[in-house]
Amino acid sequence: MSAAKPRFREIQENDLDAIADLLTRGFVHRSRDYWMLGLRRQSMRSPPEGAPRYGYLMEDDGRPVGCLLLIYSTKVIDGEATTCCNVSSWYVDPEFRNYAALFASMTQKRKDVTYFNVTPAVPTWPILEAQGFQAYCRGLYFSLPFLSRQGRGMRVETVSPDTPSIPGLSDGEQAMLKRHAGYGCLSLVCRTAQEAVPFIFFPLRKRRGIIPLPALQLGFCREISDFVRCAGAIGGYLLWRGQPIVILDANGPVAGVVGVYSEARGRKYFRGPKRPRLGDLADTELAILGM
Repeated sequence: MSAAKPRFREIQENDLDAIADLLTRGFVHRSRDYWMLGLRRQSMRSPPEGAPRYGYLMEDDGRPVGCLLLIYSTKVIDGEATTCCNVSSWYVDPEFRNYAALFASMTQKRKDVTYFNVTPAVPTWPILEAQGFQAYCRGLYFSLPFLSRQGRGMRVETVSPDTPSIPGLSDGEQAMLKRHAGYGCLSLVCRTAQEAVPFIFFPLRKRRGIIPLPALQLGFCREISDFVRCAGAIGGYLLWRGQPIVILDANGPVAGVVGVYSEARGRKYFRGPKRPRLGDLADTELAILGM
């Protein structure tokens, strides 16, 4: 390691190969193709004005030795457009770990941004709390929506990247559903004669191979109550696809849907002016990089 302090700067387009190499070293269960696919998806997104497209790089004498992926988006929280940042994958080469805390703090210092971490490992929970993060989601609810009677009369429509106009949804919601369908997520609309209700579900995959599990993670809904009142229609649709379980972010059992609540995993943290909504994981690493 050189005697000089390493440099921190924004990741640029010509850094992507080096970033993929770093992350492949740091996350041995993920392939280099996995990281390149996620980085290419980020290259096609439009982050909020003034926000980095990819995140930040730590380099020593021009050599990349660490990186922090940041996924910026604009979300509506409590009726207000809010700049949000998903603090995603973070890796620093072992000989530079003494700079890791400074690197993280220097790249997460905007007071107007709500930062959140949706995949914190259990050993990092106390570290995040010491950094001022608060848990906004404390567990997961493993639901069986096909057992619900609510929503049985609704029609379920699948949204693809090529789906034309979707009546009843805003332009932003339509773009979001199509974008996530392009990521390989399942985008649905539950419809009655009076309304259209949007949903996004993330596929779960085993870390080795691509064998699908009989469950999906709820990636987006306007409110958890929307999922509850549409549960019967969604559950019937998913049951025919061999996916009877829908996993929800939750802080306790979800009334109106049969299931089991657990706090063993699934905790999510935030720091900043707005508390993130349960049920909104759109445009996070879970969609862009994959679960």
